[in-house]
Amino acid sequence: MPVATADKTGFKPKAIVKKLLMALPERSRTVLEARFGLGAGSERVTLESIGKRYGITRERVRQIENHALNSLKKSPAFEQAQAAFDELERIIDGLGGIVCEDDLLDFMTKDKSMQNHIYFLLVLGDPFKYRKEDNEVNRCWYVDPELARKVENALKNLYQSLSDEDLIPEGEMIDRFLKELQTINDKHRNDEVLRRWLKISKTIGKNPLGEWGQARSPNVKTKGVRDYAYLAVKKHGSPLHFREVAGLIEKMFNRAAHVATTHNELIKDPRFVLVGRGMYALREWGYTQGVVRDVIREVLRKSGPMTRDQIIKDVLKERHVKPGTILVNLQNQKYFKRGKDGRFSLVK
Repeated sequence: MPVATADKTGFKPKAIVKKLLMALPERSRTVLEARFGLGAGSERVTLESIGKRYGITRERVRQIENHALNSLKKSPAFEQAQAAFDELERIIDGLGGIVCEDDLLDFMTKDKSMQNHIYFLLVLGDPFKYRKEDNEVNRCWYVDPELARKVENALKNLYQSLSDEDLIPEGEMIDRFLKELQTINDKHRNDEVLRRWLKISKTIGKNPLGEWGQARSPNVKTKGVRDYAYLAVKKHGSPLHFREVAGLIEKMFNRAAHVATTHNELIKDPRFVLVGRGMYALREWGYTQGVVRDVIREVLRKSGPMTRDQIIKDVLKERHVKPGTILVNLQNQKYFKRGKDGRFSLVK
């Protein structure tokens, strides 16, 4: 049976790793196989579990692991694996020089066991450095420390330039990112690499519509019906009935949205404004909050005395109601008065 080759490499990771491990004593070999999932199963075993198996502490297991890795780096088998390390370095450089661990492994193969063997070679190889995961970045691998520093600084600056409400189309986001990376090599100035670098950040994210913003924003990190409703209405670009909103959620996101649940969420969410019978718009579009009477008052407050027709025209920009509804509200003498010239104004 032929030894499997990783999808995007010209070498055989399992064969190379097997040859490397044969240079170790049995216990060191079995510890590494368990820790990296290099055996029959692809599950990686914890330090505690291995320690219980041998009746030793987790710290002792860690010492055995580190000693085994250092021993391998001094072995003839390590030198013989140099072509594989060179190929891995070429792949990382081709992906942008710095890349998320998941992206790198998924690019090379979808086979979990094969990924474990490639990961082992990354840990063992001299050219490969990793950026530990924290609150700002995902775990990633790189071969050029200076490039990695520039990319991380650019991501920080990009995040700081975003407001809580920003939702930016991907093309514009890439352009903004590129402006923060003015000194990088031309070979990295392409959309594919820049998208890959954006995924390194944990503070910047992309919503299901492909728009970018702060990862913690509900406009990006959709958690429920109300967030999907917001994206659906925003994408539509004009007020919608709550039944239409529910239908759009199902169509755009392939997500079940009960009509009644959708309506309840729209009522409770301050991002939406009721602009007609069951019709909702986004507050950010400039719609005035409140009932028809409140809209009339706001119109008169901004423009001063107005004729009936002028008021109807302006209110209909804000509310999807019948003109008669506006006229009925204008008759409320507690709030509005009609002058001798026929124009209406606010009661002081």
